[in-house]
Order: sequence, then C-alpha cells, then structure tokens
Amino acid sequence: MFDKTTKQKETPLGKTNRIVQGTIITGNIESKDDFRLDGILIGNYTSGGKLVIGTSGEVQGDIKCKNVDIEGNYVGKLEVEELLTIKSTAKIKGDVLVGKLSVEPGAVFEATCGMKSQSKTVKTDAKS
Repeated sequence: MFDKTTKQKETPLGKTNRIVQGTIITGNIESKDDFRLDGILIGNYTSGGKLVIGTSGEVQGDIKCKNVDIEGNYVGKLEVEELLTIKSTAKIKGDVLVGKLSVEPGAVFEATCGMKSQSKTVKTDAKS
C-alpha cells in the first residue's frame, strides 16, 4: 500500500554555509552551495552558488562565483557569472568582472569594472 523506497529530494534550501562574525579564516574556500560570510576571509573563494558578504564580513582575496551580494568590505579580483549586488554599506576595491551589476547609493566602489558579453550565437541554415 505504501511505497517504502521513497527518495528524499535534495534542495538547496537550507544548505547555506555560514561563517559568523568574529571568525577569521586564512586560506581558500570552495563550495558548491550558497555561502554567507559575516566573518573575515583572507584567501580566495570559489563557488557555483551565491555568496553573501554581510555588513561585518570582509574578504581579502579573489572571488569567482555565480552571484554575489556585498554589504561589507572586499579587496581583490571579483568575477561574477551572473549578478553582483553592491549594497549601500559596501566598500569595494579591486578588479571586477560581472554579467550584471547593481549598486545602491552610498556604496564605495573603487574598482575597474568589466561586463561579460551577453551575446547570443545565431545558427544559420547551411542550405542555399
């Protein structure tokens, strides 16, 4: 009557890694899931998910990931595949390469910034 072989679906909800305020990490971090940083990271961060740097968070190093929200301090080279959101409390220095950029008034943004091309390839029919 009841199927006892049901599989639990894995959802990214609830799978956010977190470094709390007062924690200092020296070294590199790699993560598949979302990540919230309210502490300090001195090193590089790589992820296929989203990174949130909280108001007390700070990163000194390179970041490469899908989406980033910055409320705290960042110094380094930042490469964001999709959207970089810079909140009004953020302070950023370095090199930035993004797909899309959102900057709130009041943010400090002292960086060279490049936008990734959003060009789409058009297939042509080889028949003449």
